[in-house]
Amino acid sequence: MLFLLTALACQKEAKDDGITEIHIWHAYGDDEKAALVELLEEYDNAHPDIKVSPLYITPNAFQNKLRAAAPRGNGPDLFIQAHEGIGSWVKKGLIQPIELETDDLLPITVEALTYENELYGGPMTYKSLALFVNNDLVETVPKTTDELIAYSDTLQGKDVTLLAYQATEAFYHAIWMHGFGGGVFSKDNQVELHSDANIQSLEFVRNLQKRNFIPEEPTYALVSELFKNNKAAFAINGPWFLGSLDDSLNFSVHPLPKISETGQPAKPYLSVEGVMLSAYAKHPKEAKELLSFLINEKSATKRAIKGKQSVPNISVYENPVIASNPIQMAFREQLNTSYPTPNRPEMSNTWEPMARAVRRVSRGAFSPEEAMKKAQKEYDILAKPPPEPVDPTAYLIVGALMLLGMTGYGARQVYSHRKQIREHWSSYLYVAPSAFAMLLLTAIPFIVGSLVSLFAHKNGEFTFVGLSNFVSIILAEDWGITSSLSFYFTLGVTVLWTVLNLLLHVSIGIALAMLLREPWLKLRNFYRVLLILPWAVPNYITALIWKGMFHRQFGAINALFEVFGIEKVSWFSQFSTAFTANLVTNTWLGFPFMMVVTLGALQSIPRDLEQAAAVDGASGWQRFWHITLPLLKPALLPAIVLGSVWTFNMFNIIYLVSGGEPDSSTDILISDAYRWAFERGDRYGYASAYAVLIFFILFGYSKIGNKIAGRKTL
Repeated sequence: MLFLLTALACQKEAKDDGITEIHIWHAYGDDEKAALVELLEEYDNAHPDIKVSPLYITPNAFQNKLRAAAPRGNGPDLFIQAHEGIGSWVKKGLIQPIELETDDLLPITVEALTYENELYGGPMTYKSLALFVNNDLVETVPKTTDELIAYSDTLQGKDVTLLAYQATEAFYHAIWMHGFGGGVFSKDNQVELHSDANIQSLEFVRNLQKRNFIPEEPTYALVSELFKNNKAAFAINGPWFLGSLDDSLNFSVHPLPKISETGQPAKPYLSVEGVMLSAYAKHPKEAKELLSFLINEKSATKRAIKGKQSVPNISVYENPVIASNPIQMAFREQLNTSYPTPNRPEMSNTWEPMARAVRRVSRGAFSPEEAMKKAQKEYDILAKPPPEPVDPTAYLIVGALMLLGMTGYGARQVYSHRKQIREHWSSYLYVAPSAFAMLLLTAIPFIVGSLVSLFAHKNGEFTFVGLSNFVSIILAEDWGITSSLSFYFTLGVTVLWTVLNLLLHVSIGIALAMLLREPWLKLRNFYRVLLILPWAVPNYITALIWKGMFHRQFGAINALFEVFGIEKVSWFSQFSTAFTANLVTNTWLGFPFMMVVTLGALQSIPRDLEQAAAVDGASGWQRFWHITLPLLKPALLPAIVLGSVWTFNMFNIIYLVSGGEPDSSTDILISDAYRWAFERGDRYGYASAYAVLIFFILFGYSKIGNKIAGRKTL
């Protein structure tokens, strides 16, 4: 209460002082952030009646926070973001158009921030992919793909990769797609993934991989390690890549080469970061003035020099400091052959199908033509209209009756226990805070989530559709039961995942606990500490470590296989091996819990019972099966129920190790629900229906498990 009163007093004091506070959100870090903060402080000093409050938002959470906060009056007046989301933000009513003098701005950057003939932001910086060249390995910068490939002859026997880039990501593959004359949209502005040019681009990448010119299973970290350690002659990346390169590395940046087959340049997507005016800005006039200040020539020059940004102001490139910077001028030259990422809402549904197509071809599962056909089909399903609205009257009546019944049941319980309540009223006061916390953090979110499952979401608007989301999931209307994207396939994988993990967790945990209790084992305490470490380390760190160990080309596990003459395994190219990678990682994380529970339970079991059985001639296995294990069950069964619920919803391991590959076949229900909510067109209602189904599955399981364990629960 003291904190709230202080905050209100400060807010009142700020209002009384006549100071206008402008909130601006950004996702800048390092040099970019330092330059922005310096400019905002300069603006503050020059305008005593203005207070600018910048707030850093992590890139991954930016759009979700903006959508949630802005309509409720908690968002910014201005925000700096890439232009790709403009179409969606306009449809959701989150931003408003502006008028700017654009004579000094590069036309392509203004075009990127324009939607339906209106400008929705002031361009701050532009970013695109370019060609990074290791000058110690390359003498002449290639102008065509044939010249680039020809360098492979000079690298033979040097353990050097020709070209390092994230080939399995749709954003990176777009350079070849555009170079072959393809793209996501057709000439009539319809999404057309299955085009001849797109198929040709996939064929080109497949040939690069077959000839070992690009690394297998490339990630950003792998590309960075290869290039900065002189293990790659070329790399394709953006200006964000510069932060991971050492000053001692002899490299240069150049525009991407032309495609030899077409004579057209490889065109990367162009991302323009603009400062945009929120539709919910509390001080739009003052915010527009700040916007104009941030993109003027003087501010752009400071951002280019101090923040090392590629700015869109034409006049800035006449500055000798910028003109003499080869890296900034290289990205400026690349701008001439770049393609602004479409800012239409339909674009969001193309990323996953395109990425799937590239990965299918990369691992040899499909031909380029088959992969693009499948990608087109998946896009058509993801982009289909939401269910038809239904009349909520019947649902409101049922909901009201349920609420009335629950209220009556609660009142009846209170009345029947009124004597106990009067006698122990102080006890209820002690549990009231935890009960309130459970209500606030568990019950209310569950109720809200359940209600969201009855709605369809599109362009920021929710439409009541009743049980349509549940019907679509249960009847497998969009995806066949055998499809890796269907609820039933994912449920089967989730059950298999949970059962196998539990078997390994419990068996390994018990075996180690039985061993660690033996008095003849030296250094028992040391081993106990050592074996509990996997559980103590944050699981996302462990997941990323194991992910690297399972890498086909550079992973430690395949390196060990090679020592014993075993062929390398492409762990994430098929279901069995990808599932095994997930299973091994989670087993490493899960057995210490069961080991600790078992060790604790073993302390209460008298060794006299086992010794007496041994005297009677019982073998070690008989003593364990008939004496030790039955006495362990009261402690183990609740732990198994708890562990199974944890494993059933073990999102981090699935998301970080296999990433659902191949084709989401190793996704479990919780990771699939996440993808429906945040990676497949913001289908919040559909994802909430998944979550409700997961709840009832776990609720039923826990009731059965608790009954077996002999525990009474609510």
